[in-house]
Amino acid sequence: MNPTTIQLIAAALFALAIIHTFSTKFFEHLAHSQPRHAGIWHLLGEVEVVFGFWALILILCIFAASGQQEAITYLESRNFTEPMFVFVIMVIAGTRPILDFAATAVQRTAIALPVRTGMAMYFLLLAFVPLLGSFITEPAAMTLAALMLRDTLFSKEISTRLKYATIGVLFVNISIGGTLTPFAAPPVLMVAGKWNWDIAFMIANFGWKSTVAVVINALAVTWLFRHELGHVGQEKSTAGSKTPLTVVLVHLVFLTLVVLFAHHPVAFMGIFLFFLGFTTAYQQFQSPLILREALLVAFFLAGLVVLGGQQQWWLQPLLMDMDDTAVYFGATALTAITDNAALTYLGSLVEGLSEEFKIALVAGAVTGGGLTVIANAPNPAGFAILKSKFDEQSIHPLGLLIAALIPTLVAVLAFRLL
Repeated sequence: MNPTTIQLIAAALFALAIIHTFSTKFFEHLAHSQPRHAGIWHLLGEVEVVFGFWALILILCIFAASGQQEAITYLESRNFTEPMFVFVIMVIAGTRPILDFAATAVQRTAIALPVRTGMAMYFLLLAFVPLLGSFITEPAAMTLAALMLRDTLFSKEISTRLKYATIGVLFVNISIGGTLTPFAAPPVLMVAGKWNWDIAFMIANFGWKSTVAVVINALAVTWLFRHELGHVGQEKSTAGSKTPLTVVLVHLVFLTLVVLFAHHPVAFMGIFLFFLGFTTAYQQFQSPLILREALLVAFFLAGLVVLGGQQQWWLQPLLMDMDDTAVYFGATALTAITDNAALTYLGSLVEGLSEEFKIALVAGAVTGGGLTVIANAPNPAGFAILKSKFDEQSIHPLGLLIAALIPTLVAVLAFRLL
């Protein structure tokens, strides 16, 4: 390894960004204890701002060291398709017609199950919706699950333990639940085309194992907190009946088209503009679009793209020196401090890898995708939607890490033993 000065600076800034991510709770506390400077502390306490902030510092460093052209050239060399896609899919999936449709489906299924409705709904939100992410994409599934949890369970007086246990299971299940198809999970999306992985391959090597882990995780947390979950079913839905079926169908068509053109920002951004026109024309059937939350998440991911682009010099040799078993556990651990899609992308650049190595790399990347907010692209979406329901309107990164450890261990056992 012979890193350049910029690469060393970028690695240092990346480390500072990770430390900053785990310190956001501290800044939110300062905002409440020192109201005179609450604005700057709130800004520094926004997890979604962290990587964008440090990415700006990196670009300024490149500008200072190499000039404007070099800085612009580097920015233009980055691929921002994923942040743009997550922004669009979050906004569409978070609309009232889509949420009404999903809520109605979950409620009717919950009523049909032979358990209390509150427990059944909770289980479905943590099991069925994450698995649905294999078809509507993980960011869309995260948005749906987080918004429905926010408006049902998290709108009640519940314990902090239940809140953290819920997001721990949700983040892990979303990460592994998108592996039934080759297009829904970002770390799979990065390699599926080059490695010729189709749906049959994904189900045989990932999908059925992740389904087992998702169901076990959801069942375990539902049983553990069964005494707190009885009142969730009392939440009356204002859904479905007030939203015409044609409006719901049109929203589903927009959602489907965006998923189909997920690799082509020119196409899905154009579709999104038509979608905005439709929502404006039929405002009576809409709630306010979650544009702010989606933009913050996109900003977070864009910052990760900019900073992550300079980490290949140390990440790739680290991964390539491992055997199949080591790369699985190495990828699981590294995912906690990097984006799992970045890890698999780096692996896709190396020629001559064995099939076992490829499977272990991707399996490890999705296994660790729930440990931190930066580990998986949809996590910032769930974080942004649910954080207002936590103390001081912030989710403690260490609390998330601890809550996600056991669900992650279940995923490890599923991928390594089944």
